[in-house]
Amino acid sequence: MLYDLDQGPRSALAEVHRQRRDLLRRACSRHTRRQRLLGPEDLRHVLVDDAHGLLYCYVPKVACTNWKRVLLALSGRARSDPRAIPAHEAHARGRLPSLADFSPAEINRRLRAYLAFLFVREPFERLASAYRNKFARPYSAAFQRRYGTRIVRRLRPRPHPDALARGHDVRFAEFLAYLLDPRTRREEPFNEHWERAHALCHPCRLRYDVVGKFETLAEDAAFVLGLVGAPGLRFPAPPPRAKTAAASDLAERLFRDISPFYQRRLFDLYRMDFLLFNYSAPSYLRLH
Repeated sequence: MLYDLDQGPRSALAEVHRQRRDLLRRACSRHTRRQRLLGPEDLRHVLVDDAHGLLYCYVPKVACTNWKRVLLALSGRARSDPRAIPAHEAHARGRLPSLADFSPAEINRRLRAYLAFLFVREPFERLASAYRNKFARPYSAAFQRRYGTRIVRRLRPRPHPDALARGHDVRFAEFLAYLLDPRTRREEPFNEHWERAHALCHPCRLRYDVVGKFETLAEDAAFVLGLVGAPGLRFPAPPPRAKTAAASDLAERLFRDISPFYQRRLFDLYRMDFLLFNYSAPSYLRLH
């Protein structure tokens, strides 16, 4: 199924998305050098809907649960109302095929013909959201045992035995020090919740027709569903503006106590996401 985004009457939103594609292309040519070839495993985050000719690269903490619900509803693999699909069902491994599951020829055919889209978010708001969700919430005990105990053991002098066993009280500064520690990525890739969006979705190697943004989620989701020919399918309501503002406040509050030296190093780590997706450095950072 071929989607030609440059045909037909130009709506204001279609123009916004054309500009985002152009910005992404220009940023890629300006900021990326020779890159390695992608292997199938690099495409694990790109989900496939063959019935509608869709490729969706999911970035955790950017409405990916709701997009998975929508794809399940679209493909007939679950109830037709996305809001009725439980989160654990949306995230169940194997419910939605990944591009990584296909042969190289099948991968290339889909990349040429399908509508590809991803959704991104201001990088430090996404990072703050990941920290809060995975380290500051009691329901994330399994996550805290896996990553929190590792962070406490490596970075906290004279840790309490309870913290060593549970990893339940990781401070934001410790989390950031863990991200910046070279041993972290030597041991294993970043977890998907804090891996950079460009490293999950490879936007300089794959052609994306729509770059949606968390900050304009409702409009961008409706735009994608309109292109698919499913305008009657309702994307679950995005968080209210007050909640979005609270996420921004959370990032500012968490970063306020981080030294300028660590702020600069962290900005360098996530710099490509800021550049490729046209986000400004947050005003609360002390980068100079």
